[in-house]
Amino acid sequence: MIGKLTGRLDSVHEGGCILDVNGVGYLVAASSRAVSALPQDGKGTMWIETVVREDAITLYGFADAAERDWFRLLTGIQGVGPKVALGLLSALSPRDLAAAIMAGDKGSLTRAPGVGPKLAVRLLSELREKVGGMPTGDAGFIVPAAPMPERGVAADAVSALLNLGWRRPEAASVVARVQERLGEEADLNTLIRESLKEMAPR
Repeated sequence: MIGKLTGRLDSVHEGGCILDVNGVGYLVAASSRAVSALPQDGKGTMWIETVVREDAITLYGFADAAERDWFRLLTGIQGVGPKVALGLLSALSPRDLAAAIMAGDKGSLTRAPGVGPKLAVRLLSELREKVGGMPTGDAGFIVPAAPMPERGVAADAVSALLNLGWRRPEAASVVARVQERLGEEADLNTLIRESLKEMAPR
């Protein structure tokens, strides 16, 4: 079985790419995130999940081991095949996916092609208890986020971040972390300011 490939990006097609490894072109189905992570010039690496069926051997490629692990978890859910799993991983990074599940954010999940409201509810239900041990790819393992606040200063802060263009799972997760650090007495302006500091690119 193939677990990893290192080579040059030969071409990009819908649903994946061809990776040239020492003159051999491997057809790899991959998320748009994984394909965009490959360098245009020079060699890049893809983590591979090899799926063998009676009629085909398919290589699924990922930007890192975290994305591959999420693919394995997602395809274990009834109604989630490889195509839907790749769609989810194209729409949401592992960190955003974990945050959406912890926040119960059905809307973020339905952004992925092939994920309707019923499947989104099933994903939230079946994955909520498993998210805590899943890697995010950029900072180790996800820390379970607080549920989406319903009212109060935290809810107002999340609303403000949404108006600034941030995604709900990320906004809810960051506001929860900042409020935990500052304490419940933190006012709205402070909560927004400190959340924006955490969300700023480093």
